[in-house]
Amino acid sequence: MTRVVPIVVLAIGVVACVTDVRSRKIPNILTFGAALCGLLFHVAVSGVPGLVTAGGGWATGVVLFLPFFLLRGMGAGDVKLLAALGAWLGPMQTVWLALFASIAGGVLALVVATSTGYLRTTFRNIGNMLLYWYIAGPRPVPDQTLERSGSPRLAYAIPILVGTVITLWRH
Repeated sequence: MTRVVPIVVLAIGVVACVTDVRSRKIPNILTFGAALCGLLFHVAVSGVPGLVTAGGGWATGVVLFLPFFLLRGMGAGDVKLLAALGAWLGPMQTVWLALFASIAGGVLALVVATSTGYLRTTFRNIGNMLLYWYIAGPRPVPDQTLERSGSPRLAYAIPILVGTVITLWRH
């Protein structure tokens, strides 16, 4: 990785965190702009192999987080953020980023659920969700989606930034 890539992905992650915490949205101009810049950067540096790296990283990000969006457990901005970072990092680093972000997200969810007194309800909801999926198949669970749930909400750009830092650190 060149020195440019870590600086850029950290900057993207920080801006995404600020906007996600403030407005609960990650702007398309940030995610699509970052993805396009990652694609152009890699093409300029490596040509066609760079295009494959950036495109593969973007697609990997979409594929890894899209199921959570389709089940209404994650916002579209989070999917687009992972994809944009993937365009800079490439496919394998995007897999690591998604793994570390998921672990950080789980830890953050436990901290938030515990601190708000929502932990017992969280585990009950998980049990209900698994039962629902067993009976009806994987699909959004009524009253347990981002739009309808009364649960505390996470700005998921924060775990994605944590996953980014760990991914860069381990590389």
